[in-house]
Amino acid sequence: MKKPPAAPTFPPPFPPTRTRAVRAGSVTFGGARPHLALIAGPCAMEGREAVLDLAARLAAFAKKENVPLVFKASYDKANRTSVGSYRGPGLAQGLEWLAEVKATYHLPVLVDVHEPSHAAPAAEVADILQLPAFLCRQTDLVVALGETGRVVNIKKGQFLSPWDIRHVIAKVESTGNKKILLTERGASFGYGNLVADMRSLLIMRETGYPVVFDATHSVQLPGGRTDGTGGDGRWAPYLARAACAVGIDGLFLEVHPNPPASKSDKDNVLALSSLPAVWRHCRAISDLVAR
Repeated sequence: MKKPPAAPTFPPPFPPTRTRAVRAGSVTFGGARPHLALIAGPCAMEGREAVLDLAARLAAFAKKENVPLVFKASYDKANRTSVGSYRGPGLAQGLEWLAEVKATYHLPVLVDVHEPSHAAPAAEVADILQLPAFLCRQTDLVVALGETGRVVNIKKGQFLSPWDIRHVIAKVESTGNKKILLTERGASFGYGNLVADMRSLLIMRETGYPVVFDATHSVQLPGGRTDGTGGDGRWAPYLARAACAVGIDGLFLEVHPNPPASKSDKDNVLALSSLPAVWRHCRAISDLVAR
């Protein structure tokens, strides 16, 4: 009598590869017992009152829902489609507002840095320095971020394969800094479109560093508007859920109280009012996969 066929072997449970713990202020990404962390905030700073108001709302949400939250905001959106696009308040003013957010609401903060000369002053305020996706191959910038000793969030370029992220990691590590996060934000798919390949999350986790999924930038449509980047924010919550089902250490969501009025990425930012429901769904999926 023939033996019955062996049961299929399924992929190992979350996490497929244990990642090192990377701590940014009060928030830890990865580690032996990972809990989903959240990076959230506006795309670009639109004024002091707007930044502090959004930080206050996010801090209240984090306290109520027990969310490990990092507040993100940009003082200069240098990678814009049009020369007339809004960029932000600039380095000095923006860092002053971020310092106020930290002092008032006790949240760790993240900011993206586009120039090597900005790395040191940004590190005096920010807990996480973000390497923009378009600039992830710029060695001088990568090294400058690593040399600060702060956590470096590497955004994988839209043009970069997930296995080639190791070269960017090596540049940061060359400074002795191993406080690294890796963020997926979609890959170029022809002209004016991005696709989120969930396999890249697993491939990047094999490096041993925590992986974050940027759901709002993954639904961008580069050049989708005649004068700028478009997007379809309807799909961001669904991609966020999918990423949590695959296995991630953090979720990146740009939020705004009134998306149509946002001065940057208005087509794909998440409405602040939608954040609690999206977070609860994602956390539930992440907890289920972790078990």
